[in-house]
Amino acid sequence: MENIIAIADRFKTENSRIEHIEEFGNGNVNDTFLVTLDSQKGGRFILQRINTHVFPQPELVMQNMSIVTEHAENRLLKSVLEPGRRWQLPRVLPTQTGRDHWIADDGSFWRALSFIDGARSFDTVQNIRHAREVGYALGMFHNIINDLPIEKLADTLKGFHILPHYLQHYDEVTARKTASRSPELDYCAEFVRRRRSSAHMLEEAKAAGRLNLRPIHGDPKVNNVMIDTSAGQSVSIVDLDTVKPGLVHYDIGDCLRSCCNPLGEETEQWEKVHFNLEFCHAISEGYLSMASEFLTDNDYEYFYDAIRLIAFELGLRFFTDYLEGSVYFKARHSEHNLLRALVQFKLTESIESQAKSIRAVLQSIR
Repeated sequence: MENIIAIADRFKTENSRIEHIEEFGNGNVNDTFLVTLDSQKGGRFILQRINTHVFPQPELVMQNMSIVTEHAENRLLKSVLEPGRRWQLPRVLPTQTGRDHWIADDGSFWRALSFIDGARSFDTVQNIRHAREVGYALGMFHNIINDLPIEKLADTLKGFHILPHYLQHYDEVTARKTASRSPELDYCAEFVRRRRSSAHMLEEAKAAGRLNLRPIHGDPKVNNVMIDTSAGQSVSIVDLDTVKPGLVHYDIGDCLRSCCNPLGEETEQWEKVHFNLEFCHAISEGYLSMASEFLTDNDYEYFYDAIRLIAFELGLRFFTDYLEGSVYFKARHSEHNLLRALVQFKLTESIESQAKSIRAVLQSIR
């Protein structure tokens, strides 16, 4: 592979010099670096190597990102933000020859994005105010891209968030691989078996026309929301690789699943994982403050099921990847994806045990 400094040089501004490069964030898919330019020119940008195993057509990922960010910028020019608020999406930075990516000599695919200054993200929700800001961020994002025709966006991840698709893959993996037995593996296998019958709910509603495709983020986890370090307000939602047509329920469910687990996705205390109702209320309130205008009665009807099914989906994906030898998600050790699966399955159980209360919270803020 080309030296990473040489690759970053392809994207730096003219007459600037790279001062420092460091690994950045803890994403499960792409390799991300923060590039700092010399103090005279100043500035930083994000450099990423796209995982082409996950995204086999990275050019389409970049195409979607450019379409969405341009549309969002045009919408923001016509929108009035609340006094004292700022909002921006990361911009695609061109190479010095004007391209939106660089392919290194080993075939690896690289791109650069603008850095959101004066902001940071968190791996878990810090408090009620933070929870509301995360919801606001997703609502703002949906608000400014909701009128973008989905025909303009490529489907860069066929079957993404389609739970029946992941169940089929799980069945194929378990049919050809024999895993060693343990209480944790038995728990996961039984967990999946008991919930198979409800896995088609969102897809059946979509097929029946009760739910419609819209532009979605695809991965609105808590650590993809940037919070202004001074004002404590959300200023951006990043990681736009999974932007594509889908159900807003995938986003809403993923956001609440991620944010309402105070212990976080990487906790080793999986048996203590629970779904926090107060965070659920604050996130939903923040979301609906920006998104209620385009939601339908049918949309609201499936919110609870979206939370439950997306948590189940992610647990199933982690479990399947563990059985396959961790070929999709990065893993720090051999049991990492099994542990991640246990966290999501335990979270699903907590969501199910509070179904009546969660529905009441969602109903109270409509």
